[in-house]
This record gives sequence, C-alpha cells and structure tokens, in this order.
Amino acid sequence: QLHLVESGGGQVQPGGSLRLSCVASGITSMNVINIGWFRQAPGKEREGIACISSGGTNTGYADSVKGRFTVSRDNAKKIVYLQMSNLQPDDTGVYYCAADLKEMWPCVYSNPAIYDRDTWGRGTQVTVSS
Repeated sequence: QLHLVESGGGQVQPGGSLRLSCVASGITSMNVINIGWFRQAPGKEREGIACISSGGTNTGYADSVKGRFTVSRDNAKKIVYLQMSNLQPDDTGVYYCAADLKEMWPCVYSNPAIYDRDTWGRGTQVTVSS
C-alpha cells in the first residue's frame, strides 16, 4: 500500500527557505500518481497549495505561494519536493503531501477531497518567525 512521509520542516526567519520532501513507499512506480501539497495553520482549515502531475509536466499553485514555492519530483527516487523561498510568518503550519490516484489533469491542489485519504502523511512542521 502506498505510504507517504514528509520531512524537511523546521524553523526559519522571514525571508528564509526550506525544501520539503515527500517520500513514497509501497508503490512500484511513481509515474501513475499526482501529488498534492497542503498545509494547515493553527485554528485554520487545511489549505491546498501546490500539485504536480504524475510525469511532472503539469504543476499548479495557490495564489498565496505562487512565485515563492516550486514543486518538483524525482520518480526514480520516489520523492516529491516542495522548495519554499521567501517564507513569511503566514506560511507557518503543518505541511502534508497526499496522492491523487486518479491522476486528474490538470492536477488539482484546491480540493483535498480528491486525494486518497489513506495516503496522507503525518506532516512536517514549518515555523517562520524572527
């Protein structure tokens, strides 16, 4: 069964950068699943922020992160990355990745419900503060 684990979170100052990783296991090939990135700030609902198609040719970003975050993937290594730059306090939260087994085209970041509930990782904490 597909299992995703996020890592790479931490505490950074405003303007700093982090790269998150989403590592997959329990799957033969990563070429058949889209991956979405989500975050949840304290007291707020989970927000979809980015997605990448199975082959990596299509990506999507929420307006809140567009131009600052970049999603990429290495299917051979079964890893999806979220490079985050110019981080701000509003970016603080727990970051999750999840798999869209239906391979929606284009990929969809705005609707967490389309992502397979059994694939959600436990998340990695990102804290942006001075």
